Amino acid sequence: MASSLDFTSMVSLVLLVTLAIFANSACSTSRGVLDHQKLNDIGFRVTLQHVDSGKNLTKFERIQHGIRRGEHRLQRLNAMVLDASTDASQISSPILAGNGEFLMKLSIGTPPEAYSAIIDTGSDLIWTQCKPCTKCYSQPTPIFDPKTSSSFSKLPCSSELCKALPQPTCKDGCEYYYSYGDYSSTQGILASETFTFGDVSVPNVGFGCGDENEGDGFTQAAGLVGLGRGQLSLVSQLKEPKFSYCLTSIEETQTGSLLMGSLASLNSTKTVVKTTPLIKNPSQPSFYYLSLEGITVGETKLSIDKSTFALQDDGSGGLIIDSGTTITYLEESAFDLVKKEFKDQINLPLDRSGATGLDLCFILPKGADEVKVPKLIFHFDGADLDLPGENYMIGDSSSGELCLAMGSSNGMSIFGNIQQQNLLVHHDLEKQTLSFVPTQCDQL
Repeated sequence: MASSLDFTSMVSLVLLVTLAIFANSACSTSRGVLDHQKLNDIGFRVTLQHVDSGKNLTKFERIQHGIRRGEHRLQRLNAMVLDASTDASQISSPILAGNGEFLMKLSIGTPPEAYSAIIDTGSDLIWTQCKPCTKCYSQPTPIFDPKTSSSFSKLPCSSELCKALPQPTCKDGCEYYYSYGDYSSTQGILASETFTFGDVSVPNVGFGCGDENEGDGFTQAAGLVGLGRGQLSLVSQLKEPKFSYCLTSIEETQTGSLLMGSLASLNSTKTVVKTTPLIKNPSQPSFYYLSLEGITVGETKLSIDKSTFALQDDGSGGLIIDSGTTITYLEESAFDLVKKEFKDQINLPLDRSGATGLDLCFILPKGADEVKVPKLIFHFDGADLDLPGENYMIGDSSSGELCLAMGSSNGMSIFGNIQQQNLLVHHDLEKQTLSFVPTQCDQL
């Protein structure tokens, strides 16, 4: 069983490594503040675009940038799990996943002020840099000044959102400190503001107003928007149990989408919907865990032990789906089996130079513009996800290389965003399910 891989389409594959989100109205209503129930009725859309679109990078330079970010992110995610399994009294501050792969443009305050922020499905807190800055990094948009907004207010230490913070302090209101494990951090006051997405404005969104922030991971944005499962996230605060995103694999001028509210609905009449349960990890409640039960390469179901991807009693192990990680990382013993099977089934010489940064690469025949590659199926609980070739093989006829867009990990496994391209990834937190729907994301 094989899948044909067209190199014309593959040229755009790595443009999914990182994306920028630009606000786009999803409804025809005039600008006005909506309560959360009306948001559920109307919904909104923000569009997704590659942040490296203006950079002069080759295909494999783009993927290498994403791999470096992904490896750092994997290390931080594993560090979070390790910290959660230790005595909480020994932890001086929370260590979070850090910068993600996408940027979002929205507005805060009254009158609204536009800014860009990283979105992160692996964390919860929403924050932006705020004046007066004791220490702030350089950002592409003006720093938010709460004194200019009539809707800004500090949240008291008695508020539920303050109680949801890891290790809050109480001085001038509710204060927070987040460290992201790579020397990036944010510190400031928890506050409430009106957030605007296109033409849809939502009041009383809790966010961190950071006056001490540092780190190279955030310089493309003014802050971060958490889309995790915890109480502080945008998803939870909007009281919206359903949201979807759809990542494109096409040229950078075309866009994908993040959908919230009523727009995040499944249309099962056009195509097959693959649905699998979301698993909860009490030690890491923000992450979206899935139950991966096996992997098939070509016609071969690999002999992976059932416990390989299982979530352990101490909160370690398991597999999360993450929009902020570029390639998929599998626990080492499973990845070794996947790697061996692709070696056995692809009749091409190996490229052992390591130049691409990927673990398994082949040398393409000269002049090749198409090659047959084995099928790859992820067997999630209740959902066999049969991926198209461009979602796991990266090929470039100009460089003469074909590479598997996967790597190995020790501990947590991650289903990355290259594997998710041109799939509508639908989260239903009421039913505790996640669904995959094959979708041409630029036409959504």
